[in-house]
Amino acid sequence: MHLHIIGICGTFMGGIAALARAAGHRVTGSDANVYPPMSTQLEGLGIALIEGYDPRQLDLRPDVVVVGNVMSRGNALIERLLDSDLSFTSGPQWLAENMLRGRLVAAVAGTHGKTTTGSMLAWILEHAGRGPGFLIGGIPANFGMSARAGTGSAFVIEADEYDTAFFDKRAKFVHYRPRHLVMTNLEYDHADIYPDLASIQRQFHHLIRTVPASGRISWNTADGALAATIAMGCWTPLTGFARDAATAEWRVRLLEADGSAFELLHRGEPAGVVRWGLIGLHNVENGLAAAVCAAGMGVAPPLAAAALGGFRGVRRRLELRGEVRGIRVYDDFAHHPTAVRLTIEGVRRQAPSRIVAVLEPRSNTMRLGVHRAELATSLAGADRVWLYQPAGLDWNLDDVAASLGPKAAVARELPGLVDALASELRTGDRVLIMSNGGFGGLHERLLQALQAQPS
Repeated sequence: MHLHIIGICGTFMGGIAALARAAGHRVTGSDANVYPPMSTQLEGLGIALIEGYDPRQLDLRPDVVVVGNVMSRGNALIERLLDSDLSFTSGPQWLAENMLRGRLVAAVAGTHGKTTTGSMLAWILEHAGRGPGFLIGGIPANFGMSARAGTGSAFVIEADEYDTAFFDKRAKFVHYRPRHLVMTNLEYDHADIYPDLASIQRQFHHLIRTVPASGRISWNTADGALAATIAMGCWTPLTGFARDAATAEWRVRLLEADGSAFELLHRGEPAGVVRWGLIGLHNVENGLAAAVCAAGMGVAPPLAAAALGGFRGVRRRLELRGEVRGIRVYDDFAHHPTAVRLTIEGVRRQAPSRIVAVLEPRSNTMRLGVHRAELATSLAGADRVWLYQPAGLDWNLDDVAASLGPKAAVARELPGLVDALASELRTGDRVLIMSNGGFGGLHERLLQALQAQPS
């Protein structure tokens, strides 16, 4: 079968492409935004990419067109697709019908931590010899790919509440029908889709309704929004976890303040020790969530802890991109004020070095300005802050910078931002470049500028 995927370079749709290719299908695709790591992964799989959305690409006459949720009515390619006799479907529906049916599906949902927790869970199952399939919204370093079919029955899916497609406005995760569900946390996000938190909670409750009574839901009992969602009705056994709530069935005891070592506790009793290369209390919570779900899937906690000890992180989740003269440049997929704050706090706990935060408000919610009042607070833990005002942002970042005082500045063009950073950085600095996009290659441009300076 020939699949043509529109919007193929998103992490989810790129994962669909990888799974379809591994299943023996011919795969082609198109996208308007092509950048690593997904473009590199697709090229490595031998998948032909078309730049842009020219309607003539349908002359390929694929057996089915898989439509990404970036596409909307009025786009010339979509209008030609609707006029044609070609079969089309959404990514979540194709995945559910062709890859998840008959599998032991474990879904990881929540506002924050889905990608990392899903990657950890997949690695725990791999370490336990279960050969899981997975589709993750990022590239786990342990696997070097965002998706694979796997050899075992288990399949780990990052369960996103974003809408499915222009013709299916349900949340993507209602297609997956998981037997095991992890819910990490719940905050207001995706302001371009949902008017308020209550509407997101309703979608999460729809997800809860799809989990059978023979399955299990692992959830963060410290999260009030999740508690309210479960109170709407639940028909599946629940297992609660919380990083430091004494009443939770599962919790942790920190062995190192930066989160680089901790002990799993089950009903107050030691269940395994994790010593790893990650930092940050949010990662401790992610690791706890993954271990709890894995326990429900039959993996003993000490084995899960040992697996987490070998977990090497996810690309673009506080990923060290390079170091020049003791200046470390990190890439982080921060898309929400809570994620920004937690990233800064995690680095702060690791070392007393100066933290330079560089933020591009690129997500749809950020661009709408929904969280503008929270941005300054989320960035307050950094020693120096640069805010990038991209073209098309409808609100001004100057007010955020003013709230942070003299340590903050706004840049409106990338070359000037690179020059300013390179001139003021000093040995020992940790530079956190935060965006859910490519940020114009800022990471590499900054590293090159630092390398070009006289020693």
